[in-house]
Amino acid sequence: MTTAHHSAQSGAGTSPRTGPQRPDRRRALQRTAALGAATVFGSLGHPGVWAAGSDAPEKKEVKIGFIPLTDCASVVMASVLGFDQKYGVKIIPTKEASWAGVRDKLINGDLDMAHVLYGLIYGVHLGVGGPKRNMAVLMTLNHNGQAITLSRKLAEKGAVDGPGLAKLMASEKREYTFAQTFPTGTHAMWLYYWLASLGVHPLRDAKVITVPPPQMVANMRVGNMDGFCVGEPWNHRAIMDGIGITAVTTQDIWKDHPEKVLGTTADFVRQNPNTCRAVIMAVLEASRWIDSGLQNKLKMAETIADKAYVNTSVDAINQRILGRYQNGLGRTWDDPNHMKFFADGAVNYPYLSDGMWFLTQHKRWGLLKEHPNYQQVAREINQTELYRQAATQLKVNLPKSDLRSNRLIDGVVWDGKDPARYADGFAVKA
Repeated sequence: MTTAHHSAQSGAGTSPRTGPQRPDRRRALQRTAALGAATVFGSLGHPGVWAAGSDAPEKKEVKIGFIPLTDCASVVMASVLGFDQKYGVKIIPTKEASWAGVRDKLINGDLDMAHVLYGLIYGVHLGVGGPKRNMAVLMTLNHNGQAITLSRKLAEKGAVDGPGLAKLMASEKREYTFAQTFPTGTHAMWLYYWLASLGVHPLRDAKVITVPPPQMVANMRVGNMDGFCVGEPWNHRAIMDGIGITAVTTQDIWKDHPEKVLGTTADFVRQNPNTCRAVIMAVLEASRWIDSGLQNKLKMAETIADKAYVNTSVDAINQRILGRYQNGLGRTWDDPNHMKFFADGAVNYPYLSDGMWFLTQHKRWGLLKEHPNYQQVAREINQTELYRQAATQLKVNLPKSDLRSNRLIDGVVWDGKDPARYADGFAVKA
């Protein structure tokens, strides 16, 4: 068993809060957060309004699953910095080994909520991503910050970007294997969308496998795949380890795309609305804290790099969260569209159009046989009213519409207004 594989498995289902932590470091972080919170949130009035009387959380301890990825940071920091306690809840972050494991534990109630793939929640709700269960998205956790990594072997043959890969695949015929992290998830959809934009049919011209995020680099090291799409820090880790190169970032595929969400079951929301609102508020505060300055981002990187969370070196995390990118072949650039957790509230609203987009891609690639009622499904899943209540309490900006418009890498505009036509309009599809 490889080291990466072992560390990913051994962390499964453990709670970092009960693991061996350095109390002095936690206290220092909480003091820093308290000072920051006093500055940033001092104008918000009494923060515990929702935690009083009939608005008190129904559940005091909330188990939130996460996968070792940079974008678990807002959930982790809400716990580490004590933002949760302001709203009468205790977040217990629980490290999981795979997205399939997260799905199963959400469904059977071993987890209350999770840092989870947008498309996983939608897939489960419609019964195409495992057992069918009514699901809920409470908020978006981050935009951007994923990438597609190609192996050094491919790069040495000229596949250093999309056009280079398409040219190599056309000239050197063989079975090319690419990995994503969950069949209905975000990384599968970014990978498929990118390949299709190059004229490569992801289901016919390639073999696509599912690999848990922390195991991507180890699998590429032993030659199990030619490329993968995953969240950070595993793309940068592949460069640091001399295993792969960054061919494209997901923000180049779709600027400010939705990524992870805070997900749960519809039953949990129905039974624990106050708890859900309290957790949204705690995670919103953590999101704002992360995005409010360089020092906070660096403290976040140091915290989540710990064995209890992502289990990697700090330098695998702390460059790309600041937008400092390299492709592993000498090219470096500053990307203003790097991973965002808050961006003045623009990140966190659960737009209906974001959820609907994943449905259009599930239909495009044959995961859904018929067109669903796109907007109805999105309204069932995305808890916009609960989010609005939490955001209003924190004076976080709210959008005027449940839909937003974006132009993707192939030049096609998505605005959520005619999803069936959009889904059917692609030349490359199942």
